[in-house]
Amino acid sequence: MRRPVFRNLFLASGLLALTQLMTPSDAAAEARLALVIGQSAYRTVPELPNAANDAKGMTELLGNAGFSVTTASNLAQNDMRAAISDFAGKVSASGADTVALVFYAGHGLQIDGENYLVPVDLDPKREADIPLQGVRLNDLLNTLGALPTRARIFMLDACRNNPFPALSGAGHGLAIVDTKAGAPGSFISYSTSPGSEAEDGSGADSPYTTAALSVTKQPNIPIEEVFKRIRVAVAQSTDGRQIPWESSSLTTDFKFFGDSTGQQPSVPGAGSMALASATRSVEDWRKDLQGKDAKVAYELVITDDTVPAYQAYVELYAQASFTPRLRTILERRRQMLAWERATAINTRASFEAYLANWDNSDLAATARRLLLRVQNRNYALPATVAAAPAPIAVAMAPTCPCSTPSTPATPINPTIAPVIKKRVDDTPPKRKVVDTPPRRRPAPPSDEVVYERAPPPDRGPPPGAIMQGIGIGVGIGLGMGMGGRGGEGHGDYNRGRY
Repeated sequence: MRRPVFRNLFLASGLLALTQLMTPSDAAAEARLALVIGQSAYRTVPELPNAANDAKGMTELLGNAGFSVTTASNLAQNDMRAAISDFAGKVSASGADTVALVFYAGHGLQIDGENYLVPVDLDPKREADIPLQGVRLNDLLNTLGALPTRARIFMLDACRNNPFPALSGAGHGLAIVDTKAGAPGSFISYSTSPGSEAEDGSGADSPYTTAALSVTKQPNIPIEEVFKRIRVAVAQSTDGRQIPWESSSLTTDFKFFGDSTGQQPSVPGAGSMALASATRSVEDWRKDLQGKDAKVAYELVITDDTVPAYQAYVELYAQASFTPRLRTILERRRQMLAWERATAINTRASFEAYLANWDNSDLAATARRLLLRVQNRNYALPATVAAAPAPIAVAMAPTCPCSTPSTPATPINPTIAPVIKKRVDDTPPKRKVVDTPPRRRPAPPSDEVVYERAPPPDRGPPPGAIMQGIGIGVGIGLGMGMGGRGGEGHGDYNRGRY
């Protein structure tokens, strides 16, 4: 009697184990691919030793998180573009349920509002060389953004100082990238705030990568909170000099590591990090910060990293030690948001508005150059052009029925009538059919034929006239032979022989 019981228990346990094997976890249900680029051995500027270490540490971390990692180091421009293209091919072949992650450590530049990743062979003589020798960040974002994926994550430890002397007029740090303006499902993180410069660090890794390697390992934390904690950790390690920034348009949840408990472990300072919505106003933040310790309030606004949060803090804690640095961050953030709007609109009015408020900033020279560029564009047509009717193609002569006459181009100067050349065609014109009443036919001529003969010339008839006279005389004689008129014909004949 016990055998059936044990048999049933054995079958039940086997089915349970099989069910657990067939039910994937969150990490196993999705494909994870990563591209890690470390740019350390620059050829024309000093090396970045930490960039190589950062790439090595992130390769190990992402491999433990279930990513299939492709690592590439010290890439020239063509090699970097080829690496991005090959990675995009792998992501495309992996399918729509793929999380694609790119980590970049190295130099980054912004020129004319565009962000560029710097290959190791870059050697610019002027700012205009960067678009030719660098790799646009937007090209990377757009290449992966065009592929069906579950999520795209970009981690850029690329806001280090500008080491190229020929680029003294370039702005500091990177310009803002709004992921909400592109394809949904993207997450981008800078190692420091837009328009600011990140530190390479005195240890084996940069402050940003050091915090990422520590915080990301903590299990079961959503990606948004992971990077908020990274921001607080970097701010603490750099004494507020460096504050990471991110933008997200993710449409699905993502965790680097997960466990079966579903609980988030506590981290130092996490009790003061109430995650706030980016839509909160300055007044909302004043209410939340009122009465809190200055350090606690500082960590709260750093975690949120928005203009309303910083504005509320500098108003409430004017005497706190953190206020000067937050006031600098607030001023720079407002400036970079204005710069983002100016370059996105890209008109004379947008650059004039930027210069009206930030005429002494590091981006003012670039704004003046772009202002001059848009002034040279003549997109607006004169009023006479707008009011002038569109030219009408008029056929001046019959054309071949198998061809369609082309519409004449709009004249450059609309006040001068265009010269229209007539087309010469050897084909006879077609008759024009007009609905007019039919004309009456004339009466048929009578049967009587009358011939009139001119008098002979003084010198006599020409040689051919004799035979002609014979013919006429014979004809009249034969036709008029009745009634005695034939004699007249013979008389004519005799006279013709004269």
